[in-house]
Amino acid sequence: MEYKERALSLWRAIHRQDWDALADFLAPDAQIFWHNTRERFTPGEFVRANSEYPGDWTVTVERAEEWGDLVVTAIQTRAGEASFHAVSFFQMGEDGRIVRLDEYWGGDGPPPRWRIDKQIGTPME
Repeated sequence: MEYKERALSLWRAIHRQDWDALADFLAPDAQIFWHNTRERFTPGEFVRANSEYPGDWTVTVERAEEWGDLVVTAIQTRAGEASFHAVSFFQMGEDGRIVRLDEYWGGDGPPPRWRIDKQIGTPME
């Protein structure tokens, strides 16, 4: 299985909230980084952080690119009224499991007031 398909399969497992499957995507010594909150996780902690996240939520993959053993995805996740985007960099091992994952999360929302006031940019629908 190509690396990009492995990353997409991980997102499908998260979307289904199939936590037993999630661990199979990660090498035992994988390192996971959530840079926005300055956290590092072991594979077990990553599964736990996702499985214990409150509420029901969905994942939509908007883009996925593969360069050698690096896969980059952009996703949107929604939980009720909350909406977030994340860009994830998957470093894949030879066996197809993730050895390093760097994620950058941001909350969705309107442009800041100063850009609206200066009429800079056009809101996307």
